[in-house]
Amino acid sequence: MDKIIEILSGIKSGVDFANEEQIVTGGVLDSIDITEFITALEEEFDIEIGMEYMENENFDSVSAIWDMVEELQEA
Repeated sequence: MDKIIEILSGIKSGVDFANEEQIVTGGVLDSIDITEFITALEEEFDIEIGMEYMENENFDSVSAIWDMVEELQEA
């Protein structure tokens, strides 16, 4: 999960991503940030995030993002 926080902090500094529970729904990241983040996730973890995963709840917290990444790595 540290790598996810590192990626997020590189996109938007000054946010406590470890404790943020509304990264998307709270407007912490805008659509351009989200696109950049998804690309970075796919490259870092060698995964492909399909449209079926493009739901706010998959991106609103670091733990939700980590759960999604783990699921995609097992697929």
